[in-house]
Amino acid sequence: MKKYLKHIVTFFLGIFARAVVRRYHPHVVMITGSVGKTSTKDAVAVVLASRYFVRKSEKSFNSEFGVPFTIFDVSNPWDDALAWGVLLKKALALLILPNQYPNMLVLEVGADRPGDIARIMRIAKPDAVVVTCLPEVPVHVEAYTSPEAVWEEEFSPAHALPAAAPLIVSADNPCALANAARTPAQVIAYGTNASAQVRVSHITHALAEGKVIGMQADVSIAEARGKIVIQGSVGEIQIAPAAAAIAAGRAFGISLSEALEALHDEYEPPPGRGRLLRGKNDSIIIDDSYNASPVAVECALKTLKAFPQAARRIAVLGDMLELGRYSVVEHERIGALARDAADLVVAIGVRARAFAAAPGTAEVMVFDTAQDAARELAAMVRSGDVVLVKGSQSVRTEHVVKALLAHPADAKLLVRQEPKWLARA
Repeated sequence: MKKYLKHIVTFFLGIFARAVVRRYHPHVVMITGSVGKTSTKDAVAVVLASRYFVRKSEKSFNSEFGVPFTIFDVSNPWDDALAWGVLLKKALALLILPNQYPNMLVLEVGADRPGDIARIMRIAKPDAVVVTCLPEVPVHVEAYTSPEAVWEEEFSPAHALPAAAPLIVSADNPCALANAARTPAQVIAYGTNASAQVRVSHITHALAEGKVIGMQADVSIAEARGKIVIQGSVGEIQIAPAAAAIAAGRAFGISLSEALEALHDEYEPPPGRGRLLRGKNDSIIIDDSYNASPVAVECALKTLKAFPQAARRIAVLGDMLELGRYSVVEHERIGALARDAADLVVAIGVRARAFAAAPGTAEVMVFDTAQDAARELAAMVRSGDVVLVKGSQSVRTEHVVKALLAHPADAKLLVRQEPKWLARA
């Protein structure tokens, strides 16, 4: 019954949302890819808002439910009948009454199952597309016949672009570049590769009074030069969303200096994406608890290994889900990387038990749940420890972060703190 009800709701949501887009004709910028979509969406929206009236997807609302919520400018109603009534009223008002509607929609789109993005594009077609990363083993691959099938779906918004429309891709991602070359779009590449139009170099930690406060990098477009500074999160991966946003700004006539000013004043990495938090006993937490795929965990472990002045490096890693036949080999591979990058590896979940058997010298502790790990770790951390926390969404590794916080009030900075999520704990 619930399945049929969901189909009915999504059908009517799609009809109303499509009608709103057709009435107001906003420019639609779609953000797609396997890694970093939400951070990139936020950064792109910040840069474009320096010139345009922008509305962006909230949080990670990137499904056939989430995209209409963005178009209507409403929160997720969950199972609140009154909230669904407000949503319907808002949709009808947009269609019937005069409204000052945004002239730019920045929509994150994602795919859990084949056909997800095709259904979203029945609602809105893109005028520009940003592709973040198409990794060798993408998230949700278990629902597809192959990694190539995931890449094809995630890249599909680019094939819907009008000729010469902006297609912004990572110059460091061969798969995205190869696919982009087969489109008639105007390709703008960003990244560390020398061929990138938006070129990033000299990526380092940003410091204040000798302490790490974020990341920084030099950036150039032709003869223009500047510096990206991202505060509050660490890892080289934090620079990519800003570079993509600068590229998107270039596509819409926004200069490098304007884009950098907007990012400096308005952009903040979203919760659970490499966020630096103060931990118990003067420890440091790298909160990367939003989700986990092999390429994202690999990047996070590089971040942990490179973090300066750590007494101990502790990697708290949960299961990586939805990998299908790649699950065993990827957990074994990540386990070896973890035992090389950390002094202590804390494995959470059945699949993560493979970390204990992986080669390496780091000690490994194994727990069934994030709550179990949280209770143990809260008594173990000491001054100077750097603790990376990462795991797939359903592992709920934010429980570990919450238990390690020096100030409980900082829990508001974590992912999945809404009452509906907390009720599922």
